[in-house]
Amino acid sequence: MKQKILSIACLLASVIPCTAQTEVTTYQPGITEDGITYFLPSTQIRVVVTATKTHFEPGEFCSYAERFLRLKNVTQTAYDQWHIESIKLYAFGTANKSQAYSIKMKQKTSAPLVSLSFDGRLLAINDKVTLTDDKLPTSSVTREESNKQNAENFKTEEILSAGSTEKMAELTANEIYDIRENRGLLTKGQADFMPKDGEQLKLMLANLDTQEDGLLQLFRGTNSKETHVLTFDITPTKDVEKQVLFNFSKYLGVVDNDDPAGTPVYFSVKDLKTLPAVSVNPNAKAKKENEDLRYIVPSRAEIKVFNDSQEFISQSFPMAQFGRVEHLGGELFNKKNTTSVQLDPTTGGIYKIKAESPDK
Repeated sequence: MKQKILSIACLLASVIPCTAQTEVTTYQPGITEDGITYFLPSTQIRVVVTATKTHFEPGEFCSYAERFLRLKNVTQTAYDQWHIESIKLYAFGTANKSQAYSIKMKQKTSAPLVSLSFDGRLLAINDKVTLTDDKLPTSSVTREESNKQNAENFKTEEILSAGSTEKMAELTANEIYDIRENRGLLTKGQADFMPKDGEQLKLMLANLDTQEDGLLQLFRGTNSKETHVLTFDITPTKDVEKQVLFNFSKYLGVVDNDDPAGTPVYFSVKDLKTLPAVSVNPNAKAKKENEDLRYIVPSRAEIKVFNDSQEFISQSFPMAQFGRVEHLGGELFNKKNTTSVQLDPTTGGIYKIKAESPDK
């Protein structure tokens, strides 16, 4: 009987913890009965890299380019070539979940107008502010219009009916030489069919240039270009001397940081310590924390992006996480007069404050 009771007790012990779990809810900023709850921001940096990718495609007759046209160093294999055109930096804010605060409102005080961002950052009190990040660059790819011709359109019947690739290349080269000869005769005024005026001459010369360019592509090959915009977000929290941002290969573009095909591009962070020091009396009695408006007085930090051979950009920004949190009395929002405050969504600093006197 004792053994049976012990078994039932063990069974209950295994069931009770599963049915008596504590409910955990996430912190929800906004207006409550007691006041306003909100987050202060962290300042993030978006590194925007603009790089071009040039794709080379060899021509159909590339192996005969030197033999028939005396063209040197014509590549016979396809390849990509990447180049970093520019790097720019943009600051933006995100909610710092470790800095959640409340403004306690007095009883019988009407709730003020509050503007919050979608992630709970306080934007304004007694003012309407809408946050838009439309101007923040995002990743994209743009293919540039190519001026290359469709070489097949310029192959003559004789070229198309040739019995081998070598013979086609020879006939194509002869056609190019004929075009060049005709161009020379036109410019010298010795052609059998001379144009009637200057405009007609320009048109004939342009047509000859187009034909030559199209046929030369069969030997030289063609290039196509893409512009890639790449973005990398960092949240600086301390000084950093040299940290890998991404690896870059001139043949593959951005690769994994552990890929030996690429070379590192680094970033550094330096707190410029632009805030004056605050003297603290060690003997002073600690004041009770009030549930008033908290904002940030940001300090500037310098961000650099560089590799082992060059510095791409160096720029300083006011940043929330290098500044300090200050108080703005909550009683400003409990009087009959209206005080409006706007906070910078990127740094948490006061952007604008306006107080109207009670007699207005």
